[in-house]
This record gives sequence, C-alpha cells and structure tokens, in this order.
Amino acid sequence: MKKEENIIVGISVGDLNGIGPEIIIKAYEDNRSLELNTPVIFASGKTMQFFKNHFNSKINFFNIDSPEKIVHGKVNVVNVWKEPVKIEFGKPNKKIGEYAIKSLEAATNALKNNFIDVLVTAPINKHNIQSDTFNFPGHTDYLAKALNGKSLMFMVSNELRVGLLTDHVPLKEASNTITEDLITEKISTVIKSLKQDFGIRKPKVAVLAINPHAGDNGVIGDEDDKVLKPTLEKIKSKGDLVFGPYSADSFFGSNTYKNFDAIIASYHDQGLIPFKTIAFGQGVNYTAGLEKVRTSPDHGTAYEIAGKGIADENSMKQAIDTAIQIFRNRNDYNFYSKNPLKKASR
Repeated sequence: MKKEENIIVGISVGDLNGIGPEIIIKAYEDNRSLELNTPVIFASGKTMQFFKNHFNSKINFFNIDSPEKIVHGKVNVVNVWKEPVKIEFGKPNKKIGEYAIKSLEAATNALKNNFIDVLVTAPINKHNIQSDTFNFPGHTDYLAKALNGKSLMFMVSNELRVGLLTDHVPLKEASNTITEDLITEKISTVIKSLKQDFGIRKPKVAVLAINPHAGDNGVIGDEDDKVLKPTLEKIKSKGDLVFGPYSADSFFGSNTYKNFDAIIASYHDQGLIPFKTIAFGQGVNYTAGLEKVRTSPDHGTAYEIAGKGIADENSMKQAIDTAIQIFRNRNDYNFYSKNPLKKASR
C-alpha cells in the first residue's frame, strides 16, 4: 500500500552508453530512499541487470511489465523492451538513441495516465535521438508537445534559479526570436512557477539584457530599447515585481542575483554558464509551465567517464528530491487556492 507521502518517481533511463544508468543506480543504492519515494525505471530488467553487474551494485530490481503493477518499497523496472542491448560505454550510437526515446515515451505516457507522480529524465544525446518520428532538440520541447503545455527551461538550485527566454536555438536566431509575446509568456510562466512550485508568494524576477551593456542606448543593438524594456514596463504596470534589463557581464560576479527569486536570461549560454559555474553538480533542470512535474540532472551523457564507476550522482539525487518537493508544493498551492480559509487558519 502506498504511504500518503510516498511519491512515485518515474525515471527515463537516458543514453545507455552514457552515465545515466550509473547515476540512477547510485541514487537508489541506499534502501532508505525507498521510505519516501518509489522509483520506476523505464528500461528493461536485462539491461538494468547488466549495469548492476558492471558496477558491482547491491541494488535489487523488481521487474514489471506495466506501470500499473508498481510495488512500493521496491526499485521497479518497467520492461519497455525485452531483447538484449549491446552497451558500448562512451560511444554515440543511433540504436542506443532509439532505446532512449522508447524509455522517454513510455515514461511520459505513464505520467500522462497518472501511474507515476513525477518524471525524472536521465541525460540523452540530442544527436542520436533524431529520427523521422522524433525530431525535437531535447526533452523540454518534446514534453511541451506531449503534455500540451508551454514549457520553460528552469535551472534551479538552493541558491539560484535561472529561466530562459530562448533555449536550444542558434545564437544568430536568438534576438529575432525574442518578441513581446515571448517575453510576456516566459515571465508569466516563471512567476507562476515560483508561486505554485516553490512557495514564493510575491516573487522578484530579474531579466538579463539581450545585448552587451543592455545595448548602450542603441550603440550595441536596439533590441533592448525597442523590445525588452517596453515589455518589462508593461508587465511591471500590472503589479509583478520584474526588474531589468540588467547587463549580464557583471550581474553574477557582483552577487546581484542574490537579490532575486529568479533570473531570466535572454539566451541559453547567458544563463547556463553562470548557473553551472555556481551550482554545477547541485543543480537541476526543471521544466516549468507544464501540468506535470519533470526534472533532470544539470549535466549531459558524460561519455568520457561512462562505465568507469566514477560518475557523481548528486545532481540526479537533487533532481529526484526537487521533483518530489515541487509535487508537494504544487499540491499544497492548489489545495489552499481552493480553500483559502484553511490556509488562513494554519
């Protein structure tokens, strides 16, 4: 029987030639973790047994053929495939990419059908997952379509949260992608997430400029003056605490980020380089804007160390813990939004 607090954590296995299976195993090596959450790995019993043997793990897997048969107190493995898989650590492989997608699709379906409470995704190789039927640049875009939401890549840690206006788009296209509608949508998503997912009643959000020095009054580009600044003024006029645009070059080094509940970067590396510098190994990639909760570690497949048994599982553990906490926060938010008198009486 499921304990009230025992969250069911679905896990897509990621690239089998990378470090995903290793950090999943390490995250659940200690049986005490099963007291607060029930893991469900979408792969195959044979494949996970290979990794158990390779890493000399003491973990015990419980094989099931359907997420409907989950058993609490066990490390469940849903058999998404049954054939043996050839593992070649550190090697990109198109066939391995196909297994990563099979795992992701099965886990996403289980999430949609409420067999699992949250989804944690192990790292994939964005190149070898591409096919005629799967042509998304990564997890975030796929989940936005599969779960009918407007997703936002939200990198979070204990001391820093960074959202992105544009994520996996070429840098040369980023400024043209940033429109008033996009800015408004992304900021709205961040503010809603801070309230319902992180329990912050009146969040303060900083926005980083598109151009160096916020364009220097048009000397280094006019996108900040023509698009970003007027849009932020409109948003502020409605009562949201949104500030900027800030010049990105000194924003993190001066510790200005500590004055805000979240920072929104204009493009991928503008936000992720400082985030990973400050919080690498402790950070989590959270997909905000969806009705379901999905997190992942803040790193990639790490082919260079795959199979060596030295991968650090801390970010995977943080991804699991963060997913569980967001799930609980969101349930509380939804409950007290419908029952405001009970919140007032706490």
